[in-house]
Formats: sequence, structure tokens, C-alpha cells
Amino acid sequence: MKTYYLILILLFGIMANQANAQTYVIQTTKGDITVKLYDKTPLHQANFEQLVEKQAYDSVLFHRVIQNFMIQTGDLSTRMSPISLESDETIPAEFVTEYIHKKGALAAARTGDFVNPEKRSSPTQFYIVEGHPFSETQLDALSTQTGRVYTEEEKEIYKTLGGTPHLDGAYTVFGEVTDGLNVVEAIGHVQTAPGDRPVEDIRILSVKKL
Repeated sequence: MKTYYLILILLFGIMANQANAQTYVIQTTKGDITVKLYDKTPLHQANFEQLVEKQAYDSVLFHRVIQNFMIQTGDLSTRMSPISLESDETIPAEFVTEYIHKKGALAAARTGDFVNPEKRSSPTQFYIVEGHPFSETQLDALSTQTGRVYTEEEKEIYKTLGGTPHLDGAYTVFGEVTDGLNVVEAIGHVQTAPGDRPVEDIRILSVKKL
């Protein structure tokens, strides 16, 4: 019987670890943002995990902030101390239809289509969507323009929670915020200079895996 209970305890421990295996806390100078990574974007998931293990994001700036749109970070040149990575290869796009640019979506930045027709992701830079609500009329017009058909559930998300639906299918969404949307909003509403860089430096202090 004792052995049985021990097995159960071990199983519950393994399940708990698996549930938290791809959850991270991004500690910033404005507060903490908790994110979970999606299983259907394994290349981006593995890349993010490797960067966190190397502490690559420690002291990196939020270098591009656009109110009611998104907050962007991950440019390692903005670190307070230099770091070199083994590879700076871009990551193949991993577009998953169900992963949309709702408020709180975690997505990979990239260079433009002209130089990057395959829409490959930056090896380090990512953004978190703040966005804003869209009306049914706006979503229908966007569907006509892009050919993407939104489910009723997705429409409801964009009409209530908000997001940036015009980015769907163009940038890889590989996770979402589970706690700390207020921090995303706080960063999203700071004063910025030309080039969308915050006047006050806002940095990632560290990223911790839970």
C-alpha cells in the first residue's frame, strides 16, 4: 500500500511539472508577466527555453512600444552587458490557425516580407499584443481582405478582449499571457520617443521557468 501511495505521489508530481513545463515569469521593471508557451509551436518553444537557460533576456530593453498595439523586446544589443549566442539563425514560421493575435498573445517578431518571404521569425525578438477591440463589421471587412474566416468564438474574443487580428497568419504566435496583462498595459501606455522607443528605459530583469 505504501508503494502504491508513493507511485501516486510521483505521478502527481510529474503531472504538475508537465503542466508548468512551459510556463515562465518575465520579471520587468514595471512588474511580472506570466506566459505559457504553446505545444504546437515546438521550434519557438525550444528556442525560447534555450534563451532563458542562457539568461539571454536579462536586462534587455522593451525597445519598441506602440499604444493599443504591442510591446516588443528581445533585442540582445540592448542588454546592459554583452552576450554572444552560438547561432543567430532565424526560425521557420509555425502558423497554427487556432493561435490568434488576441490581447496577451506572445508572438515572434521578424523582418518584412520583401526580405523575408517565408516569414521566418527573429531568433530572439518577440512581442506581446495589447491591441484593442474590433467590431463585427471590422472583422468581416478584414476577412474579405485576407480570406481568413473567423469562428464565432474568435470573433467574440476580438470584439471583447481585443487584439490585432490583421497580424494573424503573418507572424508566429507561440504563447500567451496568463497573468500580468495589467503590466502589459502599463508598458504599452508609457511615453515614447520617435521610433517608438520608451523615453524611460523599461527592462526585463530576468525570465524564470516555473
